[in-house]
Amino acid sequence: MSTSAPASAAVRPAASSDVVRQIVVVVSAVLAVVLAAVGSGAFGGTSVSNASGGALSADATTIAPATTAFSIWSVIYLGLIAYAVFQALPRQRAVDRHRRLGYWVAASMLLNAGWLFAAVQLGDVWLSVVVIVALLLVLARIFVILFRTPTSGWVDAVVTDGTMGLYLGWVSVATAANIAAALVDSGFDGFDLSTGLWSAIVLGVAGLSGVAVAAAGRGRLAPMLSLVWGLAWVAVGRFTGTLLDTTAGVTAVVAAVVVLVATIALRARSGRVGATRDLHRSA
Repeated sequence: MSTSAPASAAVRPAASSDVVRQIVVVVSAVLAVVLAAVGSGAFGGTSVSNASGGALSADATTIAPATTAFSIWSVIYLGLIAYAVFQALPRQRAVDRHRRLGYWVAASMLLNAGWLFAAVQLGDVWLSVVVIVALLLVLARIFVILFRTPTSGWVDAVVTDGTMGLYLGWVSVATAANIAAALVDSGFDGFDLSTGLWSAIVLGVAGLSGVAVAAAGRGRLAPMLSLVWGLAWVAVGRFTGTLLDTTAGVTAVVAAVVVLVATIALRARSGRVGATRDLHRSA
């Protein structure tokens, strides 16, 4: 007895609209990488850390990760380029997964470029908050699509799911840091609560968001890896940087450990459930 493939895995004949989508993704990836190089100061000019009067630097707030943490962007950009090339291959043109993902991924890369424009060129911290929140929402949508569509093999799993997962986890941390930077830059006094307490609250929320992503994705590793990376470097910045804060550092470590343990536990549970289901089907 034959079985039909899942709807999400169905391959309809390629159309000219598929070619347009592939081109848009490739162009968006190139634009994102070029603007990232400009934003990092690789070609001279103002870098992100010096933009907006230093409001987005690694020592601007107690939520900001140490400078080394931002090296993860190199991995993410490499992954985005790899995805752009992968989805542009002729055999991927009519794959339903890429049809669903394509424009969302392109939107995420354009929003990333827009964030750099807002933060570096315009120096508008609050506009950068609006853009990064929009980026986070787009990445959440991408995550849902990834979960609902099957991979075509290990290359797809690494290039597509791995890249987008890292992207989501890191932007989750960056969003919290960006909002904190905007509040501090605006003179927010925290309703007379201590900086450490506010930092603990924000980092706790970031940790809970990581657990929520792990639960929704049944223990997917990529979002956890980048989120834990970001939280760990927040801790490093608070213990060894110029802006020391023990409360924030400890909270960041605890949040990172919770996300790590929750993800591994949920992944193990998902594996056991899948094995049990397969056993029942074969019985």
